[in-house]
Amino acid sequence: MSLENFIPEIWHARLLSNLNKSFVFAQAGVVNRDYQGDITGVGDSVRINNIGRITVRDYTKNTDIVAADDLQDATQMLLIDKQKYFNFQVDDIDQVQQMPKVMDEAMSEAGTALADVTDQAIAALYSDFDTANWLGSDGAPKTDLATAGKAYEYLVDLGVKLDEANVPAAGRWVIIPPWFEGWLLKDQRFVSFGTAANVANLKSGQIGMAAGFDILKSNNVTINSTTYRIMAGHSIAITLAVQITEVKAYSPEKRFGDAMKGLTVWGTKVVRSQAGAVLFAQKA
Repeated sequence: MSLENFIPEIWHARLLSNLNKSFVFAQAGVVNRDYQGDITGVGDSVRINNIGRITVRDYTKNTDIVAADDLQDATQMLLIDKQKYFNFQVDDIDQVQQMPKVMDEAMSEAGTALADVTDQAIAALYSDFDTANWLGSDGAPKTDLATAGKAYEYLVDLGVKLDEANVPAAGRWVIIPPWFEGWLLKDQRFVSFGTAANVANLKSGQIGMAAGFDILKSNNVTINSTTYRIMAGHSIAITLAVQITEVKAYSPEKRFGDAMKGLTVWGTKVVRSQAGAVLFAQKA
């Protein structure tokens, strides 16, 4: 592949496409991208404006009201503090035999690797969810998942936590490890719900709906020894901003071939801690 034939816009689009296909924790519907258009590079920060609660008081006729409240600033900062890159080369001999297949597969692999790093970072945000919405803890996880029906019942309990926090019912998600899915598949309340699409494994990792949640599956659910931190919530809870800042083709000085390198910067943050919940559970 000659450098004259390299079109940056095409490779940019291909990389972003592969990233999105690989997302589970970081996919649309789990997180929001409300501030992505505001970032330009690593070290940037996005100010997320917000105000505190407004107090409503009783009114008594012919009585003076109290002085006006000052609006409380609840502004948050989203830091674009993560930066990752890839850099690979294809020998001229490989180009003759396999291009563009080799480069295409390499770009796909780069997208998958970047997505995996992002997913793991978002999975680690469980600790920023409001502790009032936790079921158990690292030190006191739920250990009765082998009991018939318990896996499903804990999903119901997570839903109750979100109900009590006034989280919208539509658009809720929960991300489970594969072994948790195994227990759900043994529960008729899960496998008999909805249509045949409910038990299909979709590309996004979604495996069905139950107890008011879109249920997704990932091996990136964080684990502490034998305790899994199973996250549930709504897309208003976590924001993610990602930007592919640069993708370049170049010729390595001491090689006969072409190379590709790319840089991505990103940041993620829990902006509404009450809109997420966590189940701490041990594998049965």
